[in-house]
Amino acid sequence: MGIKEVIIFAAGFVAGGLVVNKLVEKKYEDISNQEIESVKEVYHKKLEEAEKPQEEAPDNNDIPDEAAETEQTRKGTSAMRTYSDIIKSNNYSSPVTNEPDLPYVITPEAYMEPNGYDKLACNYYNNDVLTDENDYDNYFEDTMKAGHYENRKESVDIMIRSSQEIIHDLIGYGVDFAHDGDKLLYTREGAHSRPRILFHEDITGQEITSKLLAQVKKLPNVTIYEYTTMTDIIVQDGHCAGIIAKTKDGGIMHIRAEDTIFASGGIGGCYKHSTNFPHLTGDALDISKKHGIRLEHLDYVQIHPTTLYSKEPGRRFLISESVRGEGAVLYNKNGERFVNELLPRDVVTKAIKAQMEKDGTSHVWLSMEHIDKETILNHFPNIYQRCLEEGYDVLKEWIPVVPAQHYFMGGIWVDSDSKTSMDHLYAVGETSCNGVHGANRLASNSLLESLVFAKRAARKICGLEQTVKPVDFSESAAV
Repeated sequence: MGIKEVIIFAAGFVAGGLVVNKLVEKKYEDISNQEIESVKEVYHKKLEEAEKPQEEAPDNNDIPDEAAETEQTRKGTSAMRTYSDIIKSNNYSSPVTNEPDLPYVITPEAYMEPNGYDKLACNYYNNDVLTDENDYDNYFEDTMKAGHYENRKESVDIMIRSSQEIIHDLIGYGVDFAHDGDKLLYTREGAHSRPRILFHEDITGQEITSKLLAQVKKLPNVTIYEYTTMTDIIVQDGHCAGIIAKTKDGGIMHIRAEDTIFASGGIGGCYKHSTNFPHLTGDALDISKKHGIRLEHLDYVQIHPTTLYSKEPGRRFLISESVRGEGAVLYNKNGERFVNELLPRDVVTKAIKAQMEKDGTSHVWLSMEHIDKETILNHFPNIYQRCLEEGYDVLKEWIPVVPAQHYFMGGIWVDSDSKTSMDHLYAVGETSCNGVHGANRLASNSLLESLVFAKRAARKICGLEQTVKPVDFSESAAV
């Protein structure tokens, strides 16, 4: 293949980390990558300062009791291959090969935590997976319905059919998903028709990020620049030839490469209340707009229904969707349920906002009374601890929750190989828009989507054939 230089501009390390590992692993076959106001001039500040209508919420008397479903959720179901089978399968025990002829450069946009990983927005995300061959239709419909059927069907199909392979890759990198002996365990989240969410306690994103970063740090041909901010791209003869960046000392770097990948995260920093860090301000979107690179659905912003209420400004602490998947319920000020907690996020958010307005309150209540103590302490230890720090014992009392900006479904338009409208420029993760999520993201699909389409970008750049081929869903194809 010869020497090939690639720049990956990454705010986090889910999409970026898997791209690097897969670019370096030439012998491997597929891989990776990781709400409604305006996304306009606000992005400049960062550079300068260095319903197809869904089902309505049911009446209180019509709200189904989810308790019976949570037992299966906690126990989990078997995967197509067991956990030990994956660990023992060929090439998964030590998947990274240190190819000396591929000098990649990664430039994380703002900073990384002192312990080596950027906790970022992915800290509490879980990872979906096609649990068995019979789940395809249900998973496809769940994703389409949550997205108000505005999803790109080809992308949804690719994501689902690639999910098993991605999970095998992650386990090969050392990611420790919850398992019972040889069986991977699944939980359920809002708008999923069955349990299909793999998890690691309640910090799945952190688990994935830290393991990917550890693998990347082993590679002698990767240079990581921290506290480095991309300010523009280098355009030569109409294609991307690298980036211009500002270093932590204020210096300017011109980094040239044959291919460049944006993995710069979402737009949470543009909002007063968000689950994301303030440095995520859509820099890549601003640069793309400047150069006429195609953007799509900039108004598709997701609000997470349940973040821990606080009178203090700043980043909101996310109460994972899987808490409600395990049986937590929402109450109004009178202790009455007012919505089916497992409806899509936008529907639950709308119901919460309506209830807050009706009650004249700044939050509603979330109760974990129907979840046993062992599940709370083992599955949600970090949520339990953080709530304690804020003065709430979830084992004994309800906690106040409020919606907050969480995820950006729109972004830089990309094709099924994550290529943008500019040659030699790719985008993966939340900054991209491949159409998987439509107008509203199905819970936990973000990590899987990021990983699947980052891997496709890596294979495309390396000139490798994609193992999962896009399906033509056009009307003419059906004739």
